Amino acid sequence: MAGVYSVTQVNSYIKNMFTQDFLLRRLSVKGEVSNCKYHTSGHIYFTLKDGGGTLSAVMFAGQRRGLKFRLEEGQQVVVKGTVDVYERDGKYQLYAQEIELSGRGDLYVRFEKLLRELEEMGMFDAQYKRPIPRYAKTVGIVTAPTGAAVRDIINISKRRNPYVQLVLYPALVQGEGAKASIVHGIRTLDTMGLDVLIVGRGGGSIEDLWAFNEEEVARAIFACNTPVISAVGHETDVTISDYVADLRAPTPSAAAELAVFDYGQFLADLEARKRKLDREMGFFLDSVKGRLKHDELKIRIHHPQHIINEKRQRLADIEDTLNRQMTTKIETKKRETVLREDALARQMERRLDHDKKRLAVLSGTMWGLSPLKKLSQGYGFVTDESGERLASVKQAPVGSKIHVQVADGKLTANVEESREAEGWKK
Repeated sequence: MAGVYSVTQVNSYIKNMFTQDFLLRRLSVKGEVSNCKYHTSGHIYFTLKDGGGTLSAVMFAGQRRGLKFRLEEGQQVVVKGTVDVYERDGKYQLYAQEIELSGRGDLYVRFEKLLRELEEMGMFDAQYKRPIPRYAKTVGIVTAPTGAAVRDIINISKRRNPYVQLVLYPALVQGEGAKASIVHGIRTLDTMGLDVLIVGRGGGSIEDLWAFNEEEVARAIFACNTPVISAVGHETDVTISDYVADLRAPTPSAAAELAVFDYGQFLADLEARKRKLDREMGFFLDSVKGRLKHDELKIRIHHPQHIINEKRQRLADIEDTLNRQMTTKIETKKRETVLREDALARQMERRLDHDKKRLAVLSGTMWGLSPLKKLSQGYGFVTDESGERLASVKQAPVGSKIHVQVADGKLTANVEESREAEGWKK
């Protein structure tokens, strides 16, 4: 059929037209950054917009060396580059080579202004943050009834705990009427006595997420009696609802994991705790049995009969010790007595020998002085009648009777003559 072209041919023709247009080869475009995403490859994908339209743009990783700041939502920039066609998708976009800051966008300025005002009111203060119930049974969801966000929440909730009841309020999350719909959904579910609410939607540009930056939505979340988890956009998207909510989830899927406890993990933890309890009870019982045996042994040791037997044994030991000591003392006394007697006998013998010798000397001396010795030598012992020794002739006058003792007897005589010796001196 004549005049029929393939899609590839059309896209290639349009790309060639863009290539031949000198203006599109190098131009500068001013606009507000929206839907900015940093790819893992290093490329930056974003949208430029103004009051009348939008333009897709990309800056490849090789061109980022000249970028002196981090590209973010709401920035007013001037992008220098080339407008060209991406043949595979049939879309044209701006291939950025240089980007310069030109100011901040109106939405971003409104965002910062409201953020400061609500912060000054204390609506972000940690003292107003309520804990999320650990074992929630009912979970309310304020989001669009279709889309990836609600599907992810439902799938993850069923996977984690099929017994949790989910209550969905189908709200508008973008465009005109979204603000009122979200506020009404929060207030409606708050009256149902649910355990926790998830308020959010999937990712998008700052315009797409703007309903969650509205003051009415922030005040509805703050006034809600039910704990609220904010789950708006992707992890890099931050809205005022995230600041007001009791807990911020980076994605709707993460919000489901935070709100719904993992029943399988709960059972596994319960079983692990049961096993741990069984082990600890076993250890405890072993310990109690050990203490019981120890106490039983102590009771046996301190039993009166055991104590009596021990005292008897000690008494017998003491008696044996005393007997040994007494025997030792008696034997010692005997030995000491024998030794003293032997010493005394030896001393007596020495004394007797000494006395015998002295007696012999004295006997000899006495014998030498004895009258009997003189008598035995022919001498006599003369006394008067009264027995007085006669030492002078004057004591025996003539006619007196005298007695003469000789060695073998006694003589009695009368004095017939008395004569004094001449030259005798007494």
